[in-house]
Amino acid sequence: MRVLLYSCLLLLLAVAGCAPYFHQPFTTERARLGAEARANVDLSQLPAPPAERIVVAVYKFRDQTGQYKPTQAGSSFSTAVTQGGTSILLRALEESKWFNPIERENLGNLLNERKIIRSSRAEYQELTGRKEPMLPSLLFAGVILEGGIISYDANVVTGGAGLRYFGAGASGQYRQDRVTVYLRAISTSTGEILKTVYTSKTILSQQVDASLFRFVNFKRLLETETGFTYNEPTEMAVKEAIEKSVQAMVYEGIREKLWMPRNPADENGPAISAYFREKSDNQEIDVLGRTQHDRRAQLGVGVSGATTRYVGDLKHPQVRGSAELALRYQRNPASGLSTAFHLGYFELGAGDYFKQSFNYAELAAYYRIFPRDRFTPYIWGGAGATARSPRGNGNAILPHVAGGVGGELLLTDRFGINLGTDARYYFSDELDRVSLGKYNDYFWTVRLGATFYLGPRPRSSAL
Repeated sequence: MRVLLYSCLLLLLAVAGCAPYFHQPFTTERARLGAEARANVDLSQLPAPPAERIVVAVYKFRDQTGQYKPTQAGSSFSTAVTQGGTSILLRALEESKWFNPIERENLGNLLNERKIIRSSRAEYQELTGRKEPMLPSLLFAGVILEGGIISYDANVVTGGAGLRYFGAGASGQYRQDRVTVYLRAISTSTGEILKTVYTSKTILSQQVDASLFRFVNFKRLLETETGFTYNEPTEMAVKEAIEKSVQAMVYEGIREKLWMPRNPADENGPAISAYFREKSDNQEIDVLGRTQHDRRAQLGVGVSGATTRYVGDLKHPQVRGSAELALRYQRNPASGLSTAFHLGYFELGAGDYFKQSFNYAELAAYYRIFPRDRFTPYIWGGAGATARSPRGNGNAILPHVAGGVGGELLLTDRFGINLGTDARYYFSDELDRVSLGKYNDYFWTVRLGATFYLGPRPRSSAL
């Protein structure tokens, strides 16, 4: 039986660890064309450019962060991002078909080469007496593109999870970095900054591993491990961010009438409409890529069912049922704070000698940790009173305090489901009509419910 168990565990580890080995390089590879980023496809979908391309000059577009590559021991002498941003930008401008980039980064080399050509032609003319043609003039740019890679944020999001049991386990870790690019267009005739665009790209790194370390028999040790690590290339992330900035510059220039597409109908075509729709939606997206707007209306009506378990002076507590109606109000949905009024019914039982139903009413305050997300954890606390149903011997009204934790998921902005647990602690020991010990009676529940949000949805405020 043990051999079968360990064989299954070994097979499970092998299957889980097979994924990276399908792509594991076993031989050297020949040089290939560089991989393309998703933004390059967007560049190919730009509207047709005018008959004469826009002549632009790029003097330098480089790393302005000054950061070095982070390591576990601190940092290395390698830079965090590529120093070849100018070359990436020039290729993106060329691929867009809208711009005619001219050489300015190494202008000194170009001028020296032209000087050599003139000198050679002059010598040839002196030797042969034949007049040589003049070199054509250099193109001059109507627009200069400036900017650079202005930010590299490491470990914006980190996390992981793992599990180990009797020498067998697996774990995973991830890290997300972020690179930011600014690009601006400057008029060479007036020096006016025509437009500035800003793009960013996340960089994902992840590690997954699994291992088994176990004695399968006396003096027989089984040990195996597998795993893989993936680091998204920083250069590809920078390339995608720069290509996205070129796309944004074209569309923003069309909207500002700085340049026009060949077909006037493309000014309001599907491509440019999709871009500005993305720009509008981006106003409600935070740095982690989460859509942030006030989803929940001020007034909500909730219903829920729950299982209750009594904790008191009697033995053999039973799991019984409960139901609740809740009225919720939140003055400012963005703050996460709200108030609620609960009306509920529940039953408690223990053995064959205690079964009682109750009604309760209470006021509570809720705090949603992520009030603008579709899913948010929440905590709440409150106080109220419980009445027996039907009323019998003992106190008819029992005051209590209550609190709980849970999570809510919005299926739509009008309807959400929630799952949580809560408890109610009484100020007396008479909930079960038995006063024993030094602790008062209480009960706890596991609750599943739904909330309907009524009225107009609040207008979203700026992030």
